[in-house]
Amino acid sequence: MQIGVPKESADGELRCAVIPQNAKRLCALGAQLVVESGLGEAAGFADQEYADAGATVVKDRNKLLSESDVILRLRKPEASEVKKLKKGCIHVSYLDPYNERKLVESLCKAGINAISMEMIPRTTRAQKMDALSSQANLAGYVMVILAAKQLNKILPMMMTPAGTIAPARVFVIGAGVAGLQAIATAKRLGARVEAFDTRPVVAEQVRSLGGKFVEIDLGETGQTKDGYAKALTEEQLELQKQGQKKVIAQSDIVITTAQLFGRKAPVIVTKDMIEDMRPGSVVVDMAVESGGNVEGSKLGEIVDINGVSVIGMGNLPSEVSRNASEMYSANLFNLVDEFWDKEGDAGLVLNAEDDIIQGCLITRDGELVNEAIKNHYDA
Repeated sequence: MQIGVPKESADGELRCAVIPQNAKRLCALGAQLVVESGLGEAAGFADQEYADAGATVVKDRNKLLSESDVILRLRKPEASEVKKLKKGCIHVSYLDPYNERKLVESLCKAGINAISMEMIPRTTRAQKMDALSSQANLAGYVMVILAAKQLNKILPMMMTPAGTIAPARVFVIGAGVAGLQAIATAKRLGARVEAFDTRPVVAEQVRSLGGKFVEIDLGETGQTKDGYAKALTEEQLELQKQGQKKVIAQSDIVITTAQLFGRKAPVIVTKDMIEDMRPGSVVVDMAVESGGNVEGSKLGEIVDINGVSVIGMGNLPSEVSRNASEMYSANLFNLVDEFWDKEGDAGLVLNAEDDIIQGCLITRDGELVNEAIKNHYDA
């Protein structure tokens, strides 16, 4: 079975789907691995490393796409490339299926068996394949580093002959994977860290990292079966905003990570809150790509609002592309390895009865087979 790995073509994307170490492991499974020349160059992996791992390095992208039985990539395919894929092939990447109905329908029409990495279930068995979590972890780190660079003061307390410098105050909104990593990173850098999440169950995790959990009574809240925060009502969002307002005004750095899977992110930091912050302070909006948590944030820009820098950089994991590639590549290999036919020569076999496949397989043999996506489109 031929596995093809094309180079990422999106502007600014420095990550790659497979690193040489995992290329070697895929070849060891018995796969015929073909990678596009320059695949890992932006992340620091040379073509020769892939060749040494047993992969065939090619320059003809179209041939790679049309002849491979399995395609492993990071970004969703361009519409023009769907037609080039081999009918019946297995295509694995991020797909954003909730918002990319046209793409999903084109994959159906082309007879592609499409797996969405966003849809990997959050179960113990699937944890090693959970790309959303692995990339969010790195995004949490990057947000703090970007904020520290932009801030006009240091993060740790410092005692000097000229006097004592108080630690910077960091407020993290959302204590999921990214938020918890942001808390840990800011704390390691010496900041005073506070955090809030709509799920009271994560309060102990925040405290275990050295952060203070901000208590705001929103009434009945909770999380989904996959561990995501449930959407708040308009009344609850208003309560959250009012409860956070004083903390935000006292903070040097505010980091927002509130995202609703498959839906527009809620606005939880408004301009009037930003205007109450001290000039020179920094706000980082992790959710800018899905609508934004911060009023006035702009994708790919640092916006000045009343002297406060609002950072709206997208694709945060790409800022640490080598580690991000290593983690995503491991997620992909673990997925392939889990379902590889090790007793015969069938290659990658998608067992329709398996709970992981049921969660992440979107299209199969010309049909939309994912129940969650079906229900979303029918709603």
